[in-house]
Amino acid sequence: MKSDSATSRTARHRASTAEDRAADEWSSTMAGNLIRVGIIGADTRASWAGASHIPALAAQSQLVLAAVATRREESARDAAELFGAERWYADPYELIDDPSIDLVTVAVKVPAHRELVLAALAAGKAVYSESPLGASVTEAEEMAAAAGSLHTAIGLQGGLNPSVRRAAEIIAQGRLGRLLSARVTATTFGNGPESVSAYEYFDKADAGAGFMTIAVGHVLDVIETVLGDITEIDARTELLWPEVKLVDTGTTTTREVPDHLDAILKTSSGTPVGVQVLAGMPVPDARFSLEVRGADGWLKLTGDHPAGVQVGDLTLTSNVDFEAPDRPVATGTGPAAAEIWTGASINVGEVYASLARDIANGTHHTPGFAHAAHNSRLVARVEQAARTGVRQ
Repeated sequence: MKSDSATSRTARHRASTAEDRAADEWSSTMAGNLIRVGIIGADTRASWAGASHIPALAAQSQLVLAAVATRREESARDAAELFGAERWYADPYELIDDPSIDLVTVAVKVPAHRELVLAALAAGKAVYSESPLGASVTEAEEMAAAAGSLHTAIGLQGGLNPSVRRAAEIIAQGRLGRLLSARVTATTFGNGPESVSAYEYFDKADAGAGFMTIAVGHVLDVIETVLGDITEIDARTELLWPEVKLVDTGTTTTREVPDHLDAILKTSSGTPVGVQVLAGMPVPDARFSLEVRGADGWLKLTGDHPAGVQVGDLTLTSNVDFEAPDRPVATGTGPAAAEIWTGASINVGEVYASLARDIANGTHHTPGFAHAAHNSRLVARVEQAARTGVRQ
């Protein structure tokens, strides 16, 4: 499958045609409303898509993996064979152009999001993008504006975890009484003193994919899901490991972004929240804890996935009675995934399930690109508070 020239590709993606939209509608109708998904970035080696998106789709009968795309013919063909996709593309824009694809998932490095996402939106497709949506607030806002009424989903999947949703319900129902305080401790094994060359870009400011936008962005999203929008921010960041050893090459790279956060927040529910996010934590010490105390009770969310709150399941405990959280729709692991990514499909599966309901019902309940832009602005406010020492 050959790639088109850059010139023709640009022209082809400036707007979707009525013919393509009609073909999409015909495809969905003929498939009995089955949603055909194409994943850009579904590599068989060290692939987040392979560890999370592939098993998340396999667990849901209303979704099917129709195509995969990478930048190389060999890797695309291997991915299609291993993951069971019907088609493969060595040019991701050919996948976007495929009239049989209903939903395009963008699971590549953050700096490549903008071009692919805008192309998929211009083609009239539903789009699921990994978080952060863009390499900057400006990029995220541009893509959010381009989405219009199309169905979108952002990979801030921790907020859709069943235990997080149940915790939010308990608080919204006022069952803890007046909220007095909350404390959050979160860790990630990433962004520490050692890394590998494939992940060196995480440490560069212009990539927009560092500790603040990923690890902290996910933690802030869970806080807002449970306690409401963050309205005030006092923060301090640190750069604990300015030099990072790349263990696969033996070289050293320079980290340009923070790798530690302490913050005091206030939310729209009136709750003051103390937050600490730690990077470079050894796997056995992985921890996430969000404890909320009210005048009439308390609840606690805990998890132990080494990658952070967004990966793996969470446990809800409380001294008030509550209905058990729903069972996750997906629990499996991709066929080429490393053991450390066990559980990665759980929260991603919840995003796909929500998005599939929205597409089927014409609703827009799934956190999408407007939500992604909000999260990007929120992280920027935390960074501003830390940089200036002024409450935001």
